[in-house]
Amino acid sequence: MRLTGARTGMRTGGASDVVADGGATDGGATGAGETDGAVDHGVTEGAQAASAAPQAPSEPQAEQHLPPPEARIYVQPPLPDDPLICEPLQICDIEALDNALLAGLADLDDARDIRAFTVQTLLAALKQGNAVLKSALAAAPRDARSFVRAQTWLTDVVVTAALNVAQRNLHPNHALTEGQRMAVVAVGGYGRAEMAPCSDIDLLFLTPYKVTGWVESVIESTLYILWDLKLKIGHSSRTIDDCLRLGREDYTIRTSLMEQRFLTGNELLAQELKTRLWKELFADTVPEFVEAKLNERDARHRKQGGQRYMLEPNIKEGKGGLRDLQTLYWIAKYIYGVDKAIELVDEGYFTEAEYTSFRAAETFVWAVRCHMHHLTGRATDQLTFDIQPEVAERMQFLDHGGRRAVEHFMQAYFRHATQVGELTRVFLAGLEARHVKKAPGLFRLLRRRKKVKADYRVDMNRLSIVDPEAFLADPVNMLRIFEEGLRTGLLIHPDALRLVAANLDRFDGEVREDAEAVKIFLGMLLKHGNPERALRRMNELGVLSAFIPEFEPIVAMMQFNVYHHYTVDEHTIQCISTLAQIERGELVEELPIASGILEKGVNRKVLYVALLLHDIGKGRPEDHSVLGAQIARRVAPRLRLNAKESETVEWLVRHHLLMSDVAQKRDIGDPRTVRDFAKAVKSKERLDLLTVLTVCDIRGVGPGTWNNWKAMLLRQLYSDTATALEKGVEALSRSHREDEAKRALREALAEWSRGDLRRETSRHYGPYWQGLPTETHIIFAQMLRDLGDDEIRVDMHLDEGRDATRAAFVLADHPGIFSRLAGALALVGANIVDARTYTSKDGYATAVFWVQDAEGHPYEAERLPRMRKMIARTFAGDIVATEALKSRDKVKKRERQFRVPTNIAFDNEGSEIYTIIEVDTRDRPGLLYDLTRTLSANGIYIASAVIATYGVQVVDTFYVKDMFGLKLHSKTRLETLERKLREAIDAGAKRASEE
Repeated sequence: MRLTGARTGMRTGGASDVVADGGATDGGATGAGETDGAVDHGVTEGAQAASAAPQAPSEPQAEQHLPPPEARIYVQPPLPDDPLICEPLQICDIEALDNALLAGLADLDDARDIRAFTVQTLLAALKQGNAVLKSALAAAPRDARSFVRAQTWLTDVVVTAALNVAQRNLHPNHALTEGQRMAVVAVGGYGRAEMAPCSDIDLLFLTPYKVTGWVESVIESTLYILWDLKLKIGHSSRTIDDCLRLGREDYTIRTSLMEQRFLTGNELLAQELKTRLWKELFADTVPEFVEAKLNERDARHRKQGGQRYMLEPNIKEGKGGLRDLQTLYWIAKYIYGVDKAIELVDEGYFTEAEYTSFRAAETFVWAVRCHMHHLTGRATDQLTFDIQPEVAERMQFLDHGGRRAVEHFMQAYFRHATQVGELTRVFLAGLEARHVKKAPGLFRLLRRRKKVKADYRVDMNRLSIVDPEAFLADPVNMLRIFEEGLRTGLLIHPDALRLVAANLDRFDGEVREDAEAVKIFLGMLLKHGNPERALRRMNELGVLSAFIPEFEPIVAMMQFNVYHHYTVDEHTIQCISTLAQIERGELVEELPIASGILEKGVNRKVLYVALLLHDIGKGRPEDHSVLGAQIARRVAPRLRLNAKESETVEWLVRHHLLMSDVAQKRDIGDPRTVRDFAKAVKSKERLDLLTVLTVCDIRGVGPGTWNNWKAMLLRQLYSDTATALEKGVEALSRSHREDEAKRALREALAEWSRGDLRRETSRHYGPYWQGLPTETHIIFAQMLRDLGDDEIRVDMHLDEGRDATRAAFVLADHPGIFSRLAGALALVGANIVDARTYTSKDGYATAVFWVQDAEGHPYEAERLPRMRKMIARTFAGDIVATEALKSRDKVKKRERQFRVPTNIAFDNEGSEIYTIIEVDTRDRPGLLYDLTRTLSANGIYIASAVIATYGVQVVDTFYVKDMFGLKLHSKTRLETLERKLREAIDAGAKRASEE
């Protein structure tokens, strides 16, 4: 059957839509930028040692034994212009391949036999060549440029051979007419000679006139051979007039045509296409093409999340990725016809140093992309958590300095992405100066513009410098310009930013301690209402690290976990942005406590400086809070904070996790917890500062991290601690809380008889009254009424204040109730975030669990019947949770690379009546059940559990007693219990990681 793509729209073998007769679709171009070779210089310290390891040479070989294409019958790839990662003969012996095809096809007449032999022969060459290239890249893992050229050349070998078999053997024609003399042209990424291992192959079959029957047959047979080789082909067959018409209508097609590279056939025709494109299409449409490409870039960034520091970046489409570099190259090529990015230096767009950055960024990201393709065996552009460590290992990054190799690798990636952003700004400013690109909208700026100071001028609606030499005479000006940008609301001109970036070495010790410099810096934090704008630009440019060198190690620092959404520096800026939002009154409804604290007044300078420094100690082997406090002790006085302010900043940095840990990892219903926290905080002033800092820190982690549950915990802890500090810890005594709880229940159940109320208030022990809110006491009182000995009652209710569903259970007391309920809840997909169990004096268990679904949302009430049934079957022994959980207790593949060490701690001081067991380990669906089952099996009574989850890490805290109601004091018993808990964790982790 003859394939006619234009009529059928058939998609085969993952290829783009077939367009055989002037159709409108091109295969998507893949790859980026220009092609001459370089090694990456922008590597982190962790990779420097590895970089010194011997690498396979990529210098031009003295002799590359390649006979010219015309000397061969079938295999006619163009000669490579630049050196490949290894000898072409190692990749493919094209003379031997040509002879094999010549000999094997000589006696074949049947089309199916011809195609089968061709596919078999080319497939062997392709596999052998790819294996050689994979080994070569492993030996020289950063030599991406010569690798992609070699991958392109191997593709050329296969494509030209397939075409010639189609022409010579499948459809022989010894008298070609003028209309049959087509050219085969590589376009898109293939046209740039930039092929990753699994890139699409974009082909243009260019004909002088409308496609003839013979030409169509040759194209179809060629494509069938390539599809049988499992290659992804994007293709079109067009005349020159078709290309001009479609290129005029579609910018994607126009861009693809701009990157054409002649492969074989009618070379004069291919040259005519190139000439007419530039003369009839490109020359008169520069401004519209530039705007279209920039609009495409902006839309792409929005789709990818708009952040440069996405922890699983799309290295092709994301901000700072290959497409951004390509866009610069496309625009430059469209305007000037440049073939290589280095020509932008001659055109005055980049300095030599900036071009070096361009080259280093592109080489690095291309290397990452090629390794990703090899690892996954497909065209992968999302650098996901599960492959990041493997790419880091392949690129020879090493663990060191308390950080994993993958963290050094990702820091290098993000720093290159930042450089791409800077290059983009510089390039676009050049376009504006030459009136190729529109300047920023004037109307928006006029509404808020203030007159600029004498040393500045407004250039293309941006803040620019009048006299660069005078500007540099006083290094403090490199801070003043950012304050002036905040004051006027103007963006800073890229030429001014370029001047600052080139002179960062002028920030010396004298400038850092200069009173005026410090005043300007603090003014940017405190005076203008949007400090994050200046801080982000200063950070990307290197100014922030130049002024505060202690900040430099955390720039672009990635923490390899799923909890933190941003790099450490971006997280810090997000925190400061949140504080500014609270001050502007934008979060009053969401954050009433923090908003109220700021409205009443705190030392803003202390708060902003503490937020700026709170994570500055990360990335080292030491506790980052302790190291950060030591750094703050040096930096705060340098920023002209007085002794008391410096001491407070140091304390806040040292204890910036304290409130969050107490709220999320301890039972804040226990008066001892609040009393100990109040003793640590000491004053209402510090409590206010720490509360606001904690709120900003949690919200700055990333979208979705802050929720009503955490808000409720922090509000309660703040309120109780403030009461303890103002009225004394006696206000939090157990007897006082118990009396207040009973009084509140009597008021809520006023319709009950006096006898029923007396029975209810006397049937529970003290911890029951102290540990639960009144609304839960009411639910339990109603559920316990007339409860049968064999009856289990369940009440589920949405607790909006906690973003969870409250599941309350009452039943006759059994040993191991907590564990059984935990197992049953795990089996119905309910994640426990908090839990309390109490035994009444008359032998009933009252257990309450706050549960969420797998997405962190309240568990749906509609699923209650299944939960009720599962609990009944579990208690009846019909289902053994240990066995039933095996198939569900699995770790997701993308999360298996995360390492979470297990730490188990016992605390007999944090509660008056309970031993606190804190288990910090890797989370999984069946973990809580395994832990509670182990505790129960060892005669441990669990009164409450507090669960704090941080991505794949979880801290499960249990308040327990032994079977006699006493704390666990025996050292031998604690050691035995720790060993058994670790055994349960290890056994479960092994089971969860099995396929």
